[in-house]
Amino acid sequence: MKARITWTGGVSFSGSADSGHSVIMDGAPDSGGENKGARPMELVLIGMGGCTAFDVVHILRKSRQEISDCVAEIEAERADTDPKVFTHIHVHFVVSGRNLDSKKVQHAIELSATKYCSASIMLGKTAKITHDFEIVESK
Repeated sequence: MKARITWTGGVSFSGSADSGHSVIMDGAPDSGGENKGARPMELVLIGMGGCTAFDVVHILRKSRQEISDCVAEIEAERADTDPKVFTHIHVHFVVSGRNLDSKKVQHAIELSATKYCSASIMLGKTAKITHDFEIVESK
């Protein structure tokens, strides 16, 4: 995997990777940015959320669960001093579908957290990561 980060002026950067997609990153105005894009650490958190949500959906589909939606709501805390690593991350899953088995949802989340989500497992080296979930019955 390769990525390329290009400075676009001020404290703004454009990042692209092997997939060909790009993302704009920028700092907050108080650090010289113009708020043109997400902060790099926000992207780390979003990436972790995408990784674990992908896993949960994939595992539930393989378990023949009738899933119609999956939202990962994430809250994180960072250290007060540099490097300001994540120290605690909580992921709340809202999983929607018909007749979903709560044990299978819990199992999918656990498998993602302990075996499949490389982003979560990597961030878990500095942060305590917790999870919970709710199931919404679809009509």
